[in-house]
Amino acid sequence: MKSSKSVEQRRQQIVAWVTEHGQSQVEDLAVRFATSEVTIRKDLAALSQQGLLIRQFGGAVPVPSITNSNAGSSQLIANDPFTNSTASPAINAIGQLAVSLVKPGNKLVIDCGSTTATVLSHLSNIDDLVVMTNTLSTANFLTQCENEPTVLMVGGTWDAQSQSFQGAMAEQLVSAYSFDIAFIGAAGIDVDRGTTTFNELIGVTRAMAAAASKVVVLASSKKLTHKMPNLELSWKNISVLITDEGISDEDKLNIENQGVTVLIAAPSGE
Repeated sequence: MKSSKSVEQRRQQIVAWVTEHGQSQVEDLAVRFATSEVTIRKDLAALSQQGLLIRQFGGAVPVPSITNSNAGSSQLIANDPFTNSTASPAINAIGQLAVSLVKPGNKLVIDCGSTTATVLSHLSNIDDLVVMTNTLSTANFLTQCENEPTVLMVGGTWDAQSQSFQGAMAEQLVSAYSFDIAFIGAAGIDVDRGTTTFNELIGVTRAMAAAASKVVVLASSKKLTHKMPNLELSWKNISVLITDEGISDEDKLNIENQGVTVLIAAPSGE
């Protein structure tokens, strides 16, 4: 087993190489540093979390000059194309707060969506997790983390719009498991009804919610202005809503009166 010192040295060399040579592919880095592609992917995941590189599918690119080392890793991860997330610091704070609900050994199910993807970089600090997802980018990210959880992938029919697996097969597989927490996104929020969407592919999300002891919805306060016709999850099926400081006191109270805990994530972490 290689020492932590040798791992750190290799990672420093990777940063130097990518910074000098630009976009670099995993397979090329594996050859150059005489290690496996799996190890390189884990190196890139760790370096991305530290804000030293930006991951892309199949490799990495240098941190742009406008984003220096003082920007912080959370901002870089929030814009990491590999996680399919272009989250602002406020949205990334939602993911960070969500992960504070997770304990070592928990079984999680993570639905598709850019907001749910913000939990990923924060999960690496928690041991012995089991995570099921219907999204390829989520599975790819988790399997390349240094502290890799047990990852379960939902099958079914690939839906290009949501970039996830959907359909009856996916619903059946999700329903066969039980989870401690389901992390669910929302296209829209109706204060009176629950989460809403234009998409009629809501079966997998509902199966995830039904299979979990706690259902945590992650959504920006802007989603409260989106009125959509299809009810995805009613408030009675939701345990926690995590949103940002833009939610009004009135809306927060109305949602809480329906038995939902509303948590406000601040970018400052306060």
